[in-house]
Amino acid sequence: MRVGVFGLLGSGNLGNDGSLEAVLGYLRAEHPEAVVDALCGGPEAVTATFGIPATRLHWYRGEYRTASRAGAVAGKGLGKLVDAFRTAAWVRRHDVVIVPGMGVLEATLPLRPWGFPYALFLLCASGRLLRTPVALVGVGAAPIVDRPTRALVRWSARLAAYRSYRDAQSRDAMRAMGVDTARDEVHPDLAFSLPAPPASAPSGPPGVVCVGVMAFHGGNDDRARAEEIHRRYLDGTIRFVRALVEDGRPVRLLTGDEVDRPVVAAILDAVDSPLVTAAETSSLADLMKEMAAADSVVAIRYHNLICALKTGTPVLAVTYAAKSDALMTEMGLGAYCHPAREVDADRLLEQFRDLEKRSTELRQTLADRNRAAARQLAHHFTTLTTTLFPAYRKAS
Repeated sequence: MRVGVFGLLGSGNLGNDGSLEAVLGYLRAEHPEAVVDALCGGPEAVTATFGIPATRLHWYRGEYRTASRAGAVAGKGLGKLVDAFRTAAWVRRHDVVIVPGMGVLEATLPLRPWGFPYALFLLCASGRLLRTPVALVGVGAAPIVDRPTRALVRWSARLAAYRSYRDAQSRDAMRAMGVDTARDEVHPDLAFSLPAPPASAPSGPPGVVCVGVMAFHGGNDDRARAEEIHRRYLDGTIRFVRALVEDGRPVRLLTGDEVDRPVVAAILDAVDSPLVTAAETSSLADLMKEMAAADSVVAIRYHNLICALKTGTPVLAVTYAAKSDALMTEMGLGAYCHPAREVDADRLLEQFRDLEKRSTELRQTLADRNRAAARQLAHHFTTLTTTLFPAYRKAS
């Protein structure tokens, strides 16, 4: 059985790679006979990390650089045509293709329609034409204002043979965009199936606070005020970290993507204290190890939140999209959300102190919710087996 995995994998985003790790774990445990390879953003990294063959997603190597010269514009245009044939040829070689998690049906961060949305459309259209089932497994979705992006996302979802979502609002968003979701299921994010180290309950004096940061500039509809949003987020985060240091708390800065490193550097430069250090993380497992050793976590990236929740560590979410609010509510921490576009360090500190006062109670809540998530994901993987594997036995 030939299984392909597809997405912006190996490109420096730990959450995307964590979703791939979860699907590969499922395949290796339940279907060890499957031969797996990837069409992805960072093929070298995927092969090195996961041990599977991988092909570059885009023919044109400058796909994600701004094209200002005529040659670059022509190269991008030609790349779109070439990618249509490359994608179809890759799909043809497989019995099924899985898109593992990720927010592939949303535009909550800056996104151009002819980038990944177009690539996803090519994949799903090729799957329909060549009768290779394409499965969108545990993906995120959100309402999209930009018309070209919305059209590509809607048609991608319609052409997919299987869809499941990581939260109910993702399914609702696709229904609102005209997709028939009557048979689509909702399950916890795939990353909840990953193993996690046991969290260490706080003892003695107050300990480490993990602060997950992000190169946040708003969403797809905030381009005109992107720098203003980023400055407000960064200034508020710096003030919050400084307040923790003044209280004598060690702070461990975490990222979730390579692009977040300048934010870490800016905080280290602004808060010159040995109490503030930066972790080197290359996987969700690394993030979970850091968070399991902390008293509490404050984080913005979606999969940073999942890592904290998975380890049972109380977390305060700095939220930039409704998916984070929904996740926190589902896990029993809905009261601990703070808007990323309007970071108020004083209010954030007040919420943080309340979070720590309820630490024991919240750890028990998270233990209960994690057990429920594990049961739901076990059902999800069973559904995948019964739905997808008969499909590609028929295709072969």
